[in-house]
Amino acid sequence: MKKKKQNSLISLFFREVSLIGKDHSLLLTLLIAPLLYAFFYGSIYINKEEFEVKLGVVDDDHSRLSRLLQQNIDSSPIVQLIHFSNLKDAEEQMYQGNCQGYFYIPEGTETNLLSLKQSNVVLAVNASRFLPSSDLLMSVQQICLTIGAGVRLQYFQKSEGMSTAAAMDNVMPVNLDYRPLFNERSSYGAFLLPGLLALILQQTLLIGLSESVAGERQNSRFREWMNAGVSNAIWGKGLFYLLLFSSYAFFFLNVNYKILDLPQRGNGFELGALLVLFIATLIPMAQFIGSLFKSQLVCLQMMAFSTYPIFLITGYSWPHESLPLLLQWLANLLPTTPFIAIYTRMVQSGAGLWENPSALFHLIFLWIFYSFICFVRIKRLLINLNK
Repeated sequence: MKKKKQNSLISLFFREVSLIGKDHSLLLTLLIAPLLYAFFYGSIYINKEEFEVKLGVVDDDHSRLSRLLQQNIDSSPIVQLIHFSNLKDAEEQMYQGNCQGYFYIPEGTETNLLSLKQSNVVLAVNASRFLPSSDLLMSVQQICLTIGAGVRLQYFQKSEGMSTAAAMDNVMPVNLDYRPLFNERSSYGAFLLPGLLALILQQTLLIGLSESVAGERQNSRFREWMNAGVSNAIWGKGLFYLLLFSSYAFFFLNVNYKILDLPQRGNGFELGALLVLFIATLIPMAQFIGSLFKSQLVCLQMMAFSTYPIFLITGYSWPHESLPLLLQWLANLLPTTPFIAIYTRMVQSGAGLWENPSALFHLIFLWIFYSFICFVRIKRLLINLNK
């Protein structure tokens, strides 16, 4: 009996291979899309950071300090300065999109600073584009604080006769030692890419497997699929996807991570176990979704539409606790939510699999939940067909 059960799973596995080979839509989704998307989207963020963001500069002070500010800002790899003779031209070029902002140094800046008066410079950025404005602010702010502190340090040393240590205490009574951990350069690409690769893995599996199940109904093959029994049918079909997408996950972690220069600090065995559990949870979820449709095309359209909403509500692009309560409940029904919580900590900070037990048990619960509702749904469809 046990041998017959194994043979049923194996025959269903090869049946799925045969069906995919004959279906161009499934072939494209399962064998081409994961690799194509991983390399294509990965290549967009391969540099991870912006370089030479254009910033206009207007210098009305024409002092040694203003020239020093411009030299240091222009030497930053993030910023490319464009010089304008007046503020109106700089504003106009920013409005036209030729630069992402402007830096204005008013007359008397150096005089005020040397006399220990408040000295204001203006940084106006186009905040409608978040990343350039954020990078400009961080770079220019750090340079202004450093140079301003240096000028005051010299004043206290020369005018007040203070030692370097005493002058430094007056210039910077509180010194912030800023140390970004794990994503040391605070780059957008290093933050986004690990989650993006996981999302590609998830969505191609969900689209392909749900489309395959919808095809069983559309092409009147449902009874044939169920000949081995409901449980065998579910996991016999799912076995192909478990092996295929486990291979993709291994490939992403060992090839894409190296090509994209992404850190992988987690234990390899524990990370592999997490990915297998994640894929095993997606398999009954995808089959349950696919069983709701009688048309492969409609199923494909619905699942393709779901990709971006799923990414937005799983707590990766926006904190889970900051979502509206209804969306939090919806997000908790998605395996991506607990998986991302564990996965990002493992690959980026080297956490262990059991260091977030609530998320791990959440993922295990979802595997049981989707396995149960998938079994009930397909069993009911089979009963209705046999009436």
